[in-house]
Amino acid sequence: MKRIHYIALPIAALVALGGYAYYAQRAPLAPAVGNAPPITDAAGKTANGNGKGNAGPVMVEAMRVEAVDVQEDVVAVGTVRSNESVVVRPEVSGRITNLNFSEGGRVQQGQLLVQLDASIVAAEVQQARANLKLARANYDRTVELRKDNFVSEAAQDQALNNLRVVEATVALAEARLAKMAIRAPFSGVIGIRQVSVGDYVKEGQDLVTLEDTSSLKVDFRLPEMLTGALERGQRVEVHSDAFAGKRYIATLDAIDPVVDQNGRALVLRARLENINGQLRPGMFVQTRVILSQRQGALMVPEEALIAVGGEQRVYRVQSDNKVEQRTVVTGLRREGRVEIIEGLQAGDLIVTAGHLKLRPGTIVQVMQEEATVAAPDRSAAPVAPQAKPAKNAS
Repeated sequence: MKRIHYIALPIAALVALGGYAYYAQRAPLAPAVGNAPPITDAAGKTANGNGKGNAGPVMVEAMRVEAVDVQEDVVAVGTVRSNESVVVRPEVSGRITNLNFSEGGRVQQGQLLVQLDASIVAAEVQQARANLKLARANYDRTVELRKDNFVSEAAQDQALNNLRVVEATVALAEARLAKMAIRAPFSGVIGIRQVSVGDYVKEGQDLVTLEDTSSLKVDFRLPEMLTGALERGQRVEVHSDAFAGKRYIATLDAIDPVVDQNGRALVLRARLENINGQLRPGMFVQTRVILSQRQGALMVPEEALIAVGGEQRVYRVQSDNKVEQRTVVTGLRREGRVEIIEGLQAGDLIVTAGHLKLRPGTIVQVMQEEATVAAPDRSAAPVAPQAKPAKNAS
């Protein structure tokens, strides 16, 4: 009996295993889990083991390509400087007797700013003028005597020399007297003074600053590789964090002929009018130099591109709602957008989201067609007069 049991048990196990395999092969495939789409081949057929049935359309987001105008530009940071700037300093020592300006106010060219005590120098001028009067009289008398040969020619020459010496003494005294009055070298805005009436100042001591801010200079640097693309007269847009959203129009005024060896950069200076007086010297600004302008450029969002090896590709939706993969040549990249030089045409519908589910020939349904890509919004009105138009880009 034990031998019969040892033989029957393996036979029963083999029968049960064969029955399970038979029924398992006849059972239908389990449905897809969750929202995962059926696996399809290149022709769009469902890979369900028998090659029958069509997959449903894949939901994607897309947009139509339109030609827009673009500008090629380069951005840098810069510093605002006054058109003219000077620190007022005395050329001679003396005690201040008068300050003829209001701090932060405007002054005119030639206006008296600081008066030093000139009493001693004024007395020297009077003394020199008296000596001049006497020297001129002596010379005139010597000339008359020479006509009658009462004096020698050498005596006349000596009198003339004395007259010239005294004239120089007067000029020297008058020059010293003029330096006791410090005047504005140009019209502008006066700064905060460092001295008071009664202070004794030495030659070269800082008294106050004077700034001409009717127009401003903006100094900035760009890489030397742009040397061939820059020229005087190009338009420069200036933006300041202090006045968000405002755009100031400047003109490229000067290009330093020497490249800075430390950073291998070009030193540039732009000029802009400051009629409203908003910008101030020393401010930090962003500059944007317009290098060139192009019309009819095709711009697409960066998310529409797929990197395949060393190529860039996009999915284009055809009229039958099937997608094809296009290889494109890209150009400028600006603010999340890419210029398409080759591979697309205006009006093409391209996929911007949902690429992972796509293969060439996949049928799609556009669930959202995005607005056409437009040129960047540079519409903020310039707050300074327009400078000469020049090449530039965005």
